[in-house]
Amino acid sequence: MTTGIPIMNPDQRPDPQAGKSLARMGVAALGVVFGDIGTSPLYTLKTVLDVTGGSSQHAVLGVLSLLIWTLIIVTTIKYVSFAMRIDNDGEGGILALMSLLGIKRQHRPYIIAIGLFGAALIYGDGAITPAISVLSALEGLQIAAPHLHNFILPLTVVILIGLFAAQPLGTAKIGRAFGPVMLFWFITIGLLGLAGLVRHPAVLEALSPTYAVSFLFHGGWTSFLVLGAVFLCVTGAEALYADMGHFGAGPIRLSWYAVVFPSLILNYAGQAALVASGAPTQDNIFYQLCPPQLLMPFIILATLATIIASQSIISGAFSMTKQAINLGWLPRLKITQTSKEGVGQIYVGTVNWILMVVTIGLALAFKKSDNLASAYGIAVSATMLMTTLLLFIAMREIWGWSLAAAGAVAAGFFIVDASFFLANMTKLAEGGYVPLVLAAIVYGLMYIWHRGMEAVSWRIAGSSLPLVDFCANLQKNNIARVPGTAVFLTRAQSATPPIIAWHVRTNRSIHQQVIAVTVIMESRSYIASAQRVSVEEVWPGFWRVIAHYGFMQRPSLPALAKVVQQKDPRIDLSDVVYYIGTETVVPSNDRKSAMPRWQEAIFAAMDRNAAHLSDFLQLPPDQVVEIGRQIPI
Repeated sequence: MTTGIPIMNPDQRPDPQAGKSLARMGVAALGVVFGDIGTSPLYTLKTVLDVTGGSSQHAVLGVLSLLIWTLIIVTTIKYVSFAMRIDNDGEGGILALMSLLGIKRQHRPYIIAIGLFGAALIYGDGAITPAISVLSALEGLQIAAPHLHNFILPLTVVILIGLFAAQPLGTAKIGRAFGPVMLFWFITIGLLGLAGLVRHPAVLEALSPTYAVSFLFHGGWTSFLVLGAVFLCVTGAEALYADMGHFGAGPIRLSWYAVVFPSLILNYAGQAALVASGAPTQDNIFYQLCPPQLLMPFIILATLATIIASQSIISGAFSMTKQAINLGWLPRLKITQTSKEGVGQIYVGTVNWILMVVTIGLALAFKKSDNLASAYGIAVSATMLMTTLLLFIAMREIWGWSLAAAGAVAAGFFIVDASFFLANMTKLAEGGYVPLVLAAIVYGLMYIWHRGMEAVSWRIAGSSLPLVDFCANLQKNNIARVPGTAVFLTRAQSATPPIIAWHVRTNRSIHQQVIAVTVIMESRSYIASAQRVSVEEVWPGFWRVIAHYGFMQRPSLPALAKVVQQKDPRIDLSDVVYYIGTETVVPSNDRKSAMPRWQEAIFAAMDRNAAHLSDFLQLPPDQVVEIGRQIPI
C-alpha cells in the first residue's frame, strides 16, 4: 500500500470509553478538547481592556462579569447542557448535525448550506488559532527578558513550522502526554488566579450578572465593541461539540465542570483583581500573575499549552476534512492513519501544508497577538450562530419540543450569538475579513466539487443500459468468459456499469465471475457490517453489491470482497482483479445543461489532483487495472 494506511475493521463505531475510566478519559479530553478555550486567558482580558480604554472599578467588574457569564451561557448551557445531547450516532459538530438534519432525516438544501458554511468558517479559525496562541505565549518574553523582544516573531515562525512539520509523525505517543500537561496548565493558572484574587477579593462581586448588564447598558458604543473582545474567552467552545465522538459526552462534561471552568473563572478573576488593585495594563496582564522567579518556566509551560491547543485545532481540521470527503463535498485527499489504535488519529498532508502557509502568513502579517485578535472571533461567532439555528430544528424534530419552548430557548442563544457576531463584524476592516475570505474560498470549492460530482453521475447514469439486458446480450453474443474474478467499482446502482460495458466492448470477453460494487457514503457516522452490504446475483456468475459506510469510516474493497464471499461462498477470491475507472472531465458541447466554464475548470483541476481512488479504497497495487475515459460536463 502506498498510503501507509492499515486495513482496519470499521464494523462499528468504536466506544470511546471502552476499557477506560471516566477520570482517565476526562484527563485525555483536556489535551484535545480544551486547548483553545484553555489558552484564551493569555490574551482575552488584555484585549478587552484595550477596547474599554480604562481600568476603573466599574469597568473591571463589568468586564469580569461579562467574561464569567459568557462562559456560563455559551459554553456551559448552550454546548455542554444542550448541544452535546444531540448527536449523529455519537458524533458531534456542525457537519455531523448538518448531515443528521439536512440529509439523514430528509434532504433539505438550506440546512446543508448552513452546515457547510459553518464548517468552512472553522477552517479560518484553524489558521488563526495557532498564530494567535503561540504569539501570545511568547510575548511573555517581553516581561521576563525585554531584550528578546525582536526574537518573538521569528521564534513564533520557527515553532509553527516545527508544529506543522511534525504532523506526519502522528500524535499517538505525544498525545498521551497532552492530557497531563493541560491538567497541570489548568491547575497552575487556577492557582495563580487564586493568588491574584487574594489581593483584591472584592472583584468576586462580578459573579452577579447585574454588573454585566449595567456595563452593557451604560457603556454606550464602547460596551458593544467590548463584546467582540469578550467573545475570545469562548472561541474554543465549538470544539466541545465537535470532539464529542472521540471521548463521549461524560468525560468532556467531567473535565469542564471539575477542572476547566473553575480554573478559567479563577484566572480571569485573578487578572481582574490585579487591574483593580492598580497593576499596569500596558503589558500582558496574564503573566503579571506569575512570580518573577517562575516567569520563564511559566512562559515555557504556556508555549507548550498553546502548541497543544494548536495541535487540537489542526487535528480537528483533519477530521472535518475526512467527514467532508466522505459526504461528497471535497475531493479525495490522501489520508494517512497515524495510529493502529485510534481511528480518529489521521493526517491529511494537503490540509496540513495549506494551513501552515496561511498560519505563518497571518503571523508575519499581523506581527502581534493584539492585532490578530481583530481577525479572530468572526469565524467562530458565525459558526455558533449557525449551530443555534440547527439546534432549534433539532429541538423541534428530535426532542419533539413545542414551537414556543424551542423558540424561547433558541431565541436566547440567538440573541447572545448574534450580539457577539455583530460586535465582531465591527472588526471587519481591521482583519476580520481574513477568516471570511478563507471560508468563502473553502465553501466555493465544496460547492463546485459537489455540483461537479452530481454532473458526472448524471452523465454516467444517462448513458447506461439496464443490467439484466446487458447480461442477456453477453449470452446472446457469445461473449467469452475467461477464468478469474473481476471486481468493478461503479457509481451505477441499477443500470449497467459503464466500466464493464467498456471492458466488454474493448476486450470482447468478461471474467467468469463479475462483482459490480457501489460504495455509498451515508450521513450516519458509523454503519455496522451486518447492515452494510447487500449482495444480489443478477445473472449466473454476475453479482451486484451495494456497500454502505458512515462518514467517519474508511472503505476497504479487499475487506469488502471477503464479506461478500462470506455471504455467497461460490465467489472465488483466489484470482481477483480490481477494475476502477479514471475519468477525465472535459467541457460539454451542450452549454444549456453544462456547468459554467469557470466552475468546470476548477472542478477539473480538483479532480486531477484528487488522491488516487485505489489508495482511497485500500486496493493492492498489483491487482488493479485502471480504465480511463472522458466525461463531458
